[in-house]
Amino acid sequence: MSATPKIETTDEVADALARGRPVVALESTIITHGMPWPGNRDMALEVEAAIRSEGAVPATIAIIEGRLHAGLDETAITALAQTKDVMKLSRADFAFAISERRTGATTVAATMMAAHLAGISVFATGGIGGVHRGAESSFDISADLDELGRTSVIVVSAGAKAILDIPKTLEALETRGVPVVAFGQDAMPAFWSRDAGLAAPLRLDSPAEIAAFEATRRQLGGHGGMLIANPVPEADEISADVMAVHIQTALARAAERGVEGKAVTPFLLGEILELTGGESLKTNIALVLNNARLAARIAVALAAR
Repeated sequence: MSATPKIETTDEVADALARGRPVVALESTIITHGMPWPGNRDMALEVEAAIRSEGAVPATIAIIEGRLHAGLDETAITALAQTKDVMKLSRADFAFAISERRTGATTVAATMMAAHLAGISVFATGGIGGVHRGAESSFDISADLDELGRTSVIVVSAGAKAILDIPKTLEALETRGVPVVAFGQDAMPAFWSRDAGLAAPLRLDSPAEIAAFEATRRQLGGHGGMLIANPVPEADEISADVMAVHIQTALARAAERGVEGKAVTPFLLGEILELTGGESLKTNIALVLNNARLAARIAVALAAR
C-alpha cells in the first residue's frame, strides 16, 4: 500500500495543525481562473487576512510542480497568480498533476480532498459546482457533489453558483446525504443573490450551532461533508431577477460557441462579468470574504469543542 503523498505546509499552518488551532482551507482556482492579475493576488491575500482577523489560520491549497501544498506564503501566492497554463484540478486529475509534476489549481472537490488529507475540517469558497442546466441531456454534473457526499469537510459557500440548476443541485445533494444548511435565513441563497426562490433544507444561526451539529454527526458515525449556504451581504447582492436575464444571455452565448466541460463555468462567469459591467466581480469578492469570515468562526467553534 502506498503512503499518503507528502503535504507541504507553511510554518504557520504546520504550527496550527500541531497545536489543534483552527485552520481554514482555501481553493486556488479562484486565483488562477477567477480574475486577472494583480486583482487575483490582492483578493487572495485579502481573504487570508480576513481569516486571520477571526482567529483562524488560512491554508490555500494548490499543487505546484507536483508538490501538494496546504498553505502558501505571499511569495508563492504571487507566483501562482502570474503562472500561465495552470491545470484546473478536480478528483479525476488530482493525482495526475502530482505524478506528472504539473502545476494545478484546486476546485472545490480537489480542495476538499487535500484539506481532508491535511487534517483540515473547514473550507471556504465562493460557490460550489453542481448540476448544470440541461444536464438531463449533457450529463454535466460537477464532481463537487460526489466529493461533498464522501469527504468529511465543512464547505462554506454562497450556495451553488447561480448559473447552475439549483433545484436539481439540491436534489443531488439530498440523494448523497449532504446536509445543506442556510446560515441565518430560511431561503437558499443563489451566489450573487440572497434568495434563490427556494427554501433551504436546514437552517442554523451561529457558528456554535454549526460546530455542535458537526460534532453530533461525527458521534453518530456520519460521513461526508456539510454545505453551509451563506448569503451574500445585502449591501453587495445583485437581485435574482436581474441576474436571471444575464445568465440566460450568457448561456445562449455558450451554446452558440459550443463551450463544453470544464470551460463552461469560467466562460459563463466571464460573460456575466461583461454583462454586469464588472458588478458581478465586486459581489463575488464580497461573498468570498463573507464566507471566509464565517468559515473562520466555525473553525474556531470546532476547535473550542
